[in-house]
Amino acid sequence: MSSDNRYDLIVIGGGIVGLATSCQLLIRKPGLRLCLLEKERELGTHQTGHNSGVLHAGLYYPPGSRKALLCREGKRDLQIFADEHGIPYELCGKLVVALDQGELDRLANIKQRATANGVEGLEEVGPERIRELEPHAAGIRALWSPGSGIIDFRRVALAYADEVRSRGGTILNGEEVRSISSGAEQVVITRTRELVARDLIGCAGLYADRVAAMTGDAGDERVVPFRGDYYTLKPEARRLVRALIYPVPDPRFPFLGVHFTKRIDGEVLAGPNAVLAFAREGYKRLHIAPRELAATLLFPGFRRLARSYFRTGLAEMWRDWSKTAFTAQLMRYVPEITAHDLIFGPSGVRAQSLAADGRMVDDFSISDGPHVLHVRNAPSPAATASLAIGRDLAEMAIARFAI
Repeated sequence: MSSDNRYDLIVIGGGIVGLATSCQLLIRKPGLRLCLLEKERELGTHQTGHNSGVLHAGLYYPPGSRKALLCREGKRDLQIFADEHGIPYELCGKLVVALDQGELDRLANIKQRATANGVEGLEEVGPERIRELEPHAAGIRALWSPGSGIIDFRRVALAYADEVRSRGGTILNGEEVRSISSGAEQVVITRTRELVARDLIGCAGLYADRVAAMTGDAGDERVVPFRGDYYTLKPEARRLVRALIYPVPDPRFPFLGVHFTKRIDGEVLAGPNAVLAFAREGYKRLHIAPRELAATLLFPGFRRLARSYFRTGLAEMWRDWSKTAFTAQLMRYVPEITAHDLIFGPSGVRAQSLAADGRMVDDFSISDGPHVLHVRNAPSPAATASLAIGRDLAEMAIARFAI
């Protein structure tokens, strides 16, 4: 085999986590022959490119969890990276709003978590301060996080890619992995070529479980895709939202709920809902991949989840199809919003790892073998935490692979 197809390490997945990991490896191991494979013709086109663009401060995550630790560290490092590379971001702040007395205990719990996670500048506010921060928002009590912000994560990912190339790494686009023979060497067959490396790291996002299975690490978790549809506010309605307006999470339900997100380009997103996607790349309501959908429906973990949240799922599906119902949900937080203010789109698909018992894997999850590492679950705030996740993966690879 040509030396051009031999590498020390292959990274599968050209999203923000795969690119950050590659960057961190090359910083620590100059001269490492690293190749990153991406199945699409461009980088960061799936979860990275469909991200809402929120730079999270770490309010919600259980203290001591990987999410909490890596979010805080990753946000700090990402801001430094953005400053060094001329990538604009804005610490516009986030308001987590309690609408009634029944939400105050949950708001207090979020405050406790945020404080334990070291969130800086956190402020508990009443109605007057809410109106000062977000004049058109409802709410009786809120948490104000001035350090939360917005950024274009795809632009960040492309800057990571520039770093990878400048440090001698190879990035191959349009190379979907078809099979992997895993042993003392990792033989990776793509759409057009065969590549060999001693070690491999999977950062395959929506296909994380499938890539892991190719190396003999199927496990008992599966990626279940959930689509989130957003509306955007018409330009004349953007005045209704200054920054980020979020609900108080309800721990009984697996998803956050609708919220308002100012974007770095000036747009304002409203949403998303959360419904089962009928394909792993099912960004449209009627995009169906029969085999992928069948695999989801036959997975015992999904059936258990569906039974637990049947009514919630029906409500989410109804809001997905009914603009009136969606608008009514938004009006709870910004009462002046009307259906006329909203334009449908865009959407994103979240790669949610689900255990066979129906439990949604909440934290970042990594599995490993003698010469293989796989990121099996990297939900929000993975983009914010990307440099910290990449650092951890790089250090784990160096130690385990003896690079």
